[in-house]
Amino acid sequence: MNPIKIFMATLFSKSSSSETSDYSSIYDIEINGLNGKPLSLSELKGKHILFVNVASKCGFTPQYKELQKLNDAYKDTLAVIGVPCNQFGNQEPGTSKDIESFCEINYGVTFPITEKIDVKGSKQHKLYQWLTQKNKNGIKNSKVKWNFQKYLVGPKGELVDYYYSITSPTSSKITKHLK
Repeated sequence: MNPIKIFMATLFSKSSSSETSDYSSIYDIEINGLNGKPLSLSELKGKHILFVNVASKCGFTPQYKELQKLNDAYKDTLAVIGVPCNQFGNQEPGTSKDIESFCEINYGVTFPITEKIDVKGSKQHKLYQWLTQKNKNGIKNSKVKWNFQKYLVGPKGELVDYYYSITSPTSSKITKHLK
């Protein structure tokens, strides 16, 4: 066989194997709510979903108010889901009951809050593996930098984009996708 053909065949087989993906549906991921009961993401098909890793003792915690405002304004087309995480400055140390009480009393939160999970590292929850890994979401890689980083998923289950903590939940960067 021609050496160029052998090289090309080898090159092609390596590139195709390295591009092998593990795209999966966000709707198949299992996560529990604060109450310990499964939260069915598949019931949200047809809506945008905004996942936000939240914390009660963070400088960005007042964003809960804006998240609730966003949830109320777009309730027919958007589901906001808070995802408690204690990986950044130990800013979410509370129990599920503590978190629920804090959100209701201080910010009137009515949108779903999940169980406390890891959003990075060796124990990263499958939800955040999907949100942060291109080989899972098919769009892009990212790293969760701090509390209140936001991930927007489209109505067909596609990753739209992510936004750092400094981006207001009601920013046009996010709302332009909801209209």
